[in-house]
Amino acid sequence: MKMASLRSGRDGELVVVSRDLEHAVRVSSIARTLQAALDDWERTAPKLEAIYAALNAGDVEDAFPVAWHELGPPLPRSYQYLDGAAYVSHIKRNRAARGEALPDDLMERPLVYQGISHGFLGWNDDIPVASEALGVDFEAEIAAVTGAVPMGVGAQDACSYIRLFVLLNDVSLRALIPGELKRTFGFLTGKPASSLGPIAVTPDELGALWHDGLVGGRMRCSVRGEWVGNIDTGIDTPFHYGDLIAHVAQTRAFEPGTIVGLGTVSNEDEAAGCACIGEIRALEILRDGKASTPFFSFGDRVRIEHVDHEGRSIFGAIDQRFVPAAR
Repeated sequence: MKMASLRSGRDGELVVVSRDLEHAVRVSSIARTLQAALDDWERTAPKLEAIYAALNAGDVEDAFPVAWHELGPPLPRSYQYLDGAAYVSHIKRNRAARGEALPDDLMERPLVYQGISHGFLGWNDDIPVASEALGVDFEAEIAAVTGAVPMGVGAQDACSYIRLFVLLNDVSLRALIPGELKRTFGFLTGKPASSLGPIAVTPDELGALWHDGLVGGRMRCSVRGEWVGNIDTGIDTPFHYGDLIAHVAQTRAFEPGTIVGLGTVSNEDEAAGCACIGEIRALEILRDGKASTPFFSFGDRVRIEHVDHEGRSIFGAIDQRFVPAAR
């Protein structure tokens, strides 16, 4: 099943979207918002699935063509946003370029931080930044959206609590992050609001792409109109979504609508490119002794899209511009 949220109020209006992303239908009689659907998933999911089947069969009278500019983030506000760094080549390259050692338990425990959850940007919203000097970057990810997760759940069982997947742009301010990490109290100002792609997709809709706790396919990224990454998202990580959920759930339960990112996608094969400028610059430093690719300036664009093995878009695209923040 595929769903989206029309821009309406603070939390959007839930719609079911056809498999080919061409048509949608309002479902307010079942759930006004995606959060409402997640809060009562056992009741709402079968009804939404029935509408999805009818929509794909062309049997919904009040279906309408998808107008992409009307779609906002599927879940504009989340009760919790957790983001990891599970793709090891991303961690290794960035830390090597900074001359930092890797954590001793890197392959044993996932790295996870808690980010801004009270407001996600939409797929085509401008990204407001206070200054170009902050080292403005993107990070392309696929995030899971969970149901209610009990405290103490194991890694294998944790995947059963995933309700949806969404495309994620984890915006980073590279000039601020190193200083914050050195204070040993985690990210804060270096991680402003993130962005979500327009379409939320249930795990079963992914078919064979959903395997071993990971989402396969290719993450295609472009910066300032130039391709920088075509990355296989289903390999090169020792952790899957269940591992991250279980790691955090050791000491807390999750509310429905918790967003869990696996981290910036990255492949060991450098030919696949990168899903953030920081990693591009890290490779330049390791190869040439200095970075040459600049971070984003005002007016620059980033485009992120995840596709299946036939090149079909799964979540729609994120296509955004960086602009000065209003003061």
